[in-house]
Amino acid sequence: MASQAVPAKRQQDLQLQYTTYKNTLQQIAQKIGDVEQEAEEHKLVLETLGPLPEDRKCFRMINGVLVERTVKDIVPALQTNAEGLKKVLDDLVKQYKTKQEDLEKWKFHELTPSAEEE
Repeated sequence: MASQAVPAKRQQDLQLQYTTYKNTLQQIAQKIGDVEQEAEEHKLVLETLGPLPEDRKCFRMINGVLVERTVKDIVPALQTNAEGLKKVLDDLVKQYKTKQEDLEKWKFHELTPSAEEE
């Protein structure tokens, strides 16, 4: 009876590890989606402000406060933010790929029967 409890415990441990990997991948994918959406919003605003005169007044939300500025003041900040979002997105994609590779290695290592078990 004790020999059956060990495989059941191992099965639970394997399931928990697998679920942890999958949840981590899902969280990273969600972050990627959020950053992509924010980057697209920055792109659209920059495209909209591009043809406008630099001295035209515009508004920007900063920490929940609507601030009046000019196009000349806002565009550089938006470009900097957009570049930062691109870097964050690249880092998240690398992190996702790495975690996915870790999962595949784990699957191969943990779920492939070893010579000792056969």
